[in-house]
Amino acid sequence: MRLIVKSAMVAGLLALGACNNTPAENAAENVRESTENVADVLDEAADNAATENASDAIENKAEAVREAGENKADAIESNEQ
Repeated sequence: MRLIVKSAMVAGLLALGACNNTPAENAAENVRESTENVADVLDEAADNAATENASDAIENKAEAVREAGENKADAIESNEQ
């Protein structure tokens, strides 16, 4: 339920914040937000993992998702120019 509320709030903020952005900036921000949402879900799964090793592995995957999203968003923005 928290994730649904959080996602709805993010969508609303994106709609408001997108007014003065270029299409590339909007796309980059969408990538950042969606990968952050995926990473948040992974973090929740890590909190519920059965073992410490499983939790660590899931947390590492969440961090990798965040990094990949940021790299993709940066690439989108750099291709704009």
